[in-house]
Amino acid sequence: MKSKNIIIIISILIVLVLIGILIFGYYQKFLRKRENPIATMEVENYGTIKIELYPEIAPNTVSNFVKLANNGFYDGLTFHRIIKDFMIQGGDPLGDGTGSPVLSDIRDDIEKDSDKDKAYSIKGEFTVNSYKDNNLKFEKGVLAMARSSYTALSPDLTTESYNSAGCQFFITTKDSTNLNGIYCGFGKVIEGMDVVEKIASAEIKVEEQGEDENSSSNKEQSTPVNPPVITSIRVETNKEDYGTPETLEPFNSSDWIMKHYNFNS
Repeated sequence: MKSKNIIIIISILIVLVLIGILIFGYYQKFLRKRENPIATMEVENYGTIKIELYPEIAPNTVSNFVKLANNGFYDGLTFHRIIKDFMIQGGDPLGDGTGSPVLSDIRDDIEKDSDKDKAYSIKGEFTVNSYKDNNLKFEKGVLAMARSSYTALSPDLTTESYNSAGCQFFITTKDSTNLNGIYCGFGKVIEGMDVVEKIASAEIKVEEQGEDENSSSNKEQSTPVNPPVITSIRVETNKEDYGTPETLEPFNSSDWIMKHYNFNS
């Protein structure tokens, strides 16, 4: 009987030790500070840019960027738009500002060029789009998503404009507080700001100016003569899984124009 009691006591102690180890493990995990993912961008003939991403303020945007980057989407794309003393913009698969990603770029269960492989956009995680968690100020070096503006077609198309980001991004080269709350900032340059500034100094094409001061040809010139090439972007996630982003069906401005102006009638 005595030996049986000893075995029971030892068993209870073992169970208590195992429970203690489990609790301690969860306690350490709870206290451990989550390290933000770091994106490393290599730009041909320019250098390396390191960017800290902020999943706590823009989780779906970070998830999208991580998926695209680590799937090699940005490899070989360019900075197609550069505005001095403002920002450098890149990440367009077409290289002219009109391109967007497709679902196979972020999802393994969809085959490239299949019927399900369609363009997508993501919800804009910023204040005017009824998203309150993003308080990042647009200081110099902020990484943000580029998006379209369809309000020239109709002032009612604000929601479509706010939710039009997909893959194109920009990095500010000076403080741009006018963007606060109306664009999704989701990271900031922590190394290589000199590389960003070097890219921002790239030669820009000189386009012929129209006689009319409101002519579209008088818009701010921003197309580089030799668009800087992004060799690669890879994100160190520190073993965190940021998942697959939630996507939206993008607004089709061509269809909207056809229907709105009854071109099909």
